[in-house]
Amino acid sequence: MSRPNPLTTTAPALPATPSISQQIAAFAAGLTPGDIPADVRENARLHVLDVCGTALAATRFDFAQHALAGISNLGESGNSSVIGMNVRLPMRDAVLMNGILAHGLDYDDTHPGAIVHPTASAFPCALGLAEQRDASGADLLLAYILGVEIATRLGVAARGTMLPQGFHTTGIAGHFGCAVAAGKLFNLSPQRLQYAQGFAGSTASAIAEHRADGAWNKRLHPAWAGVGGITAAALASGGFVGTRKVYEGVDGIFRSHTGTHFNEVDMDAMTRRLGEEWLLGEVAIKPFPICHFLHACADAALAIHRRHKVNPDDIARVRALLHPGTFHSIAEPAEMRRRPTSDYMAKFSVQFVLAACFVRGRFGFAELETEALNDPQILALAQKVDHEADPDSAFPKYFSGGVVVKMKDGREFVHMEKINRGAGERALSEADISEKFFDNASLVVSKPQAGRIRDAVLDMERRSARDLACTLTLK
Repeated sequence: MSRPNPLTTTAPALPATPSISQQIAAFAAGLTPGDIPADVRENARLHVLDVCGTALAATRFDFAQHALAGISNLGESGNSSVIGMNVRLPMRDAVLMNGILAHGLDYDDTHPGAIVHPTASAFPCALGLAEQRDASGADLLLAYILGVEIATRLGVAARGTMLPQGFHTTGIAGHFGCAVAAGKLFNLSPQRLQYAQGFAGSTASAIAEHRADGAWNKRLHPAWAGVGGITAAALASGGFVGTRKVYEGVDGIFRSHTGTHFNEVDMDAMTRRLGEEWLLGEVAIKPFPICHFLHACADAALAIHRRHKVNPDDIARVRALLHPGTFHSIAEPAEMRRRPTSDYMAKFSVQFVLAACFVRGRFGFAELETEALNDPQILALAQKVDHEADPDSAFPKYFSGGVVVKMKDGREFVHMEKINRGAGERALSEADISEKFFDNASLVVSKPQAGRIRDAVLDMERRSARDLACTLTLK
C-alpha cells in the first residue's frame, strides 16, 4: 500500500467563512509600509526609542546579568545583536535577551484597555529576525507595528478576562503579535501566516504566580513571546500545518484562557476596523518605572505633596483609590506589599510607592534601591496606606486612581487622576519621550552615543535593520 508524500500532501479545505486568523493573515500578507499612515509610523518610531532607552537602562541591573549568564550557558555562538551589550548570540537567544531587557524594569509601554505591554515583545522579535535576514529598516518598522497591533487587539478582545484566570496577558498576546510580525519578515503567504498564528496558541502561557513572591518570571514573558512567534513563523514557512481557529475555536485561546469569563470576551475586536484604526496610538508610554496600575496614584500623591507641603510624619492615614480589578496585582496581600523584599516587588506595591512619594517627593530608580526599601520612614508610612475601590474609575480604558490623605490635625487632602499620565489626551510628547530616553540611556552610555542611538532610531526607515541593531549595541 503506497503512502502519501508528506511534501505534497495538501491541508484540508478552509471553511467558507474566513476565521479570525485567516482575516488577519490576509491583511498582514498584503500590507506594505506605504499603507501605514505617516503619523502611525512616526508614533511607532517614538515607541521604539522609548523601549531602546528602557532596555539600555536595564543592562545595569542584576537581573540582566543573570539572564545573560543563563543564556550563555547554552554554549552556542551566534551573530545577533543584544541591546546595550558587547555580546553576540544566536538569533532567538538575542530576541530572548532583548525582550528581558525591554520589559525587565516594567518601564515599557502599555495599552490600558488591553492591559498588554506590546512593544517589549514586538520590537525584540522584529529586530532580531530583521537583522538576521538583512531586512530594511522600513520592513523592520512594519513588522513591529503589526506585532503591536495584533497583540493589542487580542488584549482588547480579552477585556481583562485572562488576569483572574492567573495569566499575564502580555505573555499570551505577545505570541500572536510576534507570530504575525515574524511571518511578515519571512514573507509568508496568507495561508502560512494563518498557520503561524495557530502555532502561537500552543506556545502561549505566562502564568502570573510571580505576584506572590516578587519573582522574575514576568520579565521573561514578552521575551519568550518573541521566541515563540519566530518559531511559529519558521514552522509555518516550512509548510507545517497549524490550526485555523486558534482564537474562536471550541478549544481556542479565548476559551482556554478566560474560563468562566468567556462570555465577556469581545471577539470582534480582533478584526474590527483592521487597517483603518491603528491601536498603537492608544498605547501609553510610562512616566514611572513601576506597574502601570500605580501611575495615577503616584501622580496624585506627588500632587498633594507639592501643593500642601505635606510632612510625612504628620500623616495619620493614606487611602489609595483604585479599581478592584487591580487589587490582586498591586495591593494584596497588604502586609506583604507594605514591606517589599525586592525592587521588583516594590514596583507592584501601592503601599510602598505612595509612602515613597510622600517621603521623597519623587519616584524613580533611586526609590527602588536597597536603601529606599529599608528606609524606616518609608516603611512606617507604608503601614498607614490602605486601599479601596474608586467608584468613578475609568478602568480598563484608563488606569484611573487617586489618593486621600488624612492628617493628624484633622485636615484631609484629596487628588484624583481620571486619566493616567501618558495615556489618551495626556500622552507624553515627543520631547517628554526623548527626555526619558536620555535619562535611561545615560545610565550606561555617554550622551553623544545616546544621541547617535536616538538619531538612528528616528531615522530607521532609511537605514538597514543590521545598521540599527549594530548601533544599539556596545562595541
